[in-house]
Amino acid sequence: MKRLFLILLFVMINLFAFSQEKQNSSINDAGVYKLYPTENNWMFLKLNTRTGEIWHVQFTVENPQNRFQELITSMLAFGSEQKNGRFELYPTNNFYNFILLDTIDGRAWQVQWGKEHQILPIR
Repeated sequence: MKRLFLILLFVMINLFAFSQEKQNSSINDAGVYKLYPTENNWMFLKLNTRTGEIWHVQFTVENPQNRFQELITSMLAFGSEQKNGRFELYPTNNFYNFILLDTIDGRAWQVQWGKEHQILPIR
């Protein structure tokens, strides 16, 4: 009986340790790139979740000349700071604005796309 209890205890400890490890690594398991829809049917924002870089992506079903990607922000995390899933985009009620959040240190930026692209820190 004592032996069975020890084996069961050993199994439970290992399962708990594995689930904690998996939970802690969930940021690293996320994909590098994510696409976010905008209110414009032909536009998406593509986010590099490791670096914070954002591209404006336009597609079309008619003229292939109108398909493009344009970088609208520069890197916000470098070297060992880069982790999959570090950055997330959140839409706002304003058509052209998103909030970019650094999920590790809490920094936030207002990202504006459209005719003029801007990224402004939120303090």
